[in-house]
Amino acid sequence: MDSASVTLALTVTFFVVDFVIRIGAIIVIPRNRKPGSATAWLLLVMFVPYVGAILYLLIGSPHLPRERREKQREINTFILDTTEGMDRVTHDPERPTWLNSVVELNRTLGAMPLVGGNQTRLYGEYEESIAAMTDAVTNAQRYVHAQFYIFALDDTTRPFFDALAAAKKRGVVVRVLLDHVASLRSPGYFRTRRFLRKAGIDARLLLPIQPWKGKYQRPDLRNHRKLLVIDGNLAFMGSQNMVDRTYNTAINRRRGLKWQDLMVRLRGPIVAGINAIFITDWYGETGELLTRETEPITDEDDPRYVDCQVVPSGPGFDGENNLRLFNSLLYSAQEKIIITSPYFVPDESMLIAITTAVQRGIHVELFVSEIGDQILVYHAQRSYYEALLRAGVIIWMYKAPYILHAKHFTIDDDVAVIGSSNMDIRSFSLNLEVSLMVPDRRFVAQMREVENRYRKNSRQLMLEDWQEQPLHSTVLDNLARLTSALQ
Repeated sequence: MDSASVTLALTVTFFVVDFVIRIGAIIVIPRNRKPGSATAWLLLVMFVPYVGAILYLLIGSPHLPRERREKQREINTFILDTTEGMDRVTHDPERPTWLNSVVELNRTLGAMPLVGGNQTRLYGEYEESIAAMTDAVTNAQRYVHAQFYIFALDDTTRPFFDALAAAKKRGVVVRVLLDHVASLRSPGYFRTRRFLRKAGIDARLLLPIQPWKGKYQRPDLRNHRKLLVIDGNLAFMGSQNMVDRTYNTAINRRRGLKWQDLMVRLRGPIVAGINAIFITDWYGETGELLTRETEPITDEDDPRYVDCQVVPSGPGFDGENNLRLFNSLLYSAQEKIIITSPYFVPDESMLIAITTAVQRGIHVELFVSEIGDQILVYHAQRSYYEALLRAGVIIWMYKAPYILHAKHFTIDDDVAVIGSSNMDIRSFSLNLEVSLMVPDRRFVAQMREVENRYRKNSRQLMLEDWQEQPLHSTVLDNLARLTSALQ
């Protein structure tokens, strides 16, 4: 065969494969996928078929492997059979009537009930939070369950790591879960792993990318949860990773960036729910189902008690649990909505819920960071500002050099939600997250104090100022918004 024939054959093959990819994409991609996500993927494949097809094969599935999803269903049954504290839920006559349906929604989606008899304390200072968790580990008597998206040994976290090693040495069972990709990308990963091995601590990787060991799923499906459970009667959860607040990167230090987070300490029956999240992920990675042990506080007359409900979410569930909860609360608000989210990239349903709230006469505020640490997410987030401002949302920009990394919101004076989940497409569909809903006016009042501190350290973004941004910035924002839909 001469060169001309070879060239012709290759050309025909190229166009045939190109055609098959495009037609196949139209058939495969939209199936059981949100219209916005399907459109983004189809545009990518139509413009660059070969690149789009390869990327779709690598990261096109938003689901965990079938075996992992089956384990999630097994653990849901376990949770339903071993729940405690439901009989201690308070029946506050001032509680809004719509709350019962939201509680039932959470129960249906994530198996966790609303439980009473709990105590809470907020930690808004980074070092104070690590010190409190370190003290809790130091006083552990039976077991420590630590799970963090980023888990790094450095000068700031060394006391916590030393406390883990000391607990292990005195006979406490210490188990650690850390996200593989997130921790691997962080400076000091191998030093961290060596410390854990030397201390004899049982540490496992969450969603490891290890195809040579038969462990593989879409690489950007990550376990984003942050929690700590001590002896079954004390727990911490929220937005803070176990790492120095600069995240130890050279670029962050050059920019002077510091993370601002919010954690909540919990005592009472709700700790069993937090521990169930750890048990779920431990079972998913090891196949070992741990027994829950709780020691709830028994003084039922303590006025500090609050009701709480754990809301797990992620690709292990059939639905987007956190998105459904958040939207339900947004539509239930009667007076005020205040949102804090470092990465605010809502899907269409949430954007409609927020703008509709303003149109209903609800006062809506949004706290975001003035600067960003993740360029694509930062610009995708900015693409929503004009629509929000035009709708009447008040946007507060938390001043540099701080990254406002806390994730929470309040509805009226009645309900607060705090946890690891951002209000973005990644947290709704691709990350394993955990949130805590607290329908308690006293807790909301404490959150109001946090929001007031944010307000004092923020500047309000005005529509006329935003409209003066240069054209190239608008183009970059819109392109980033399009890529955010590739889920």
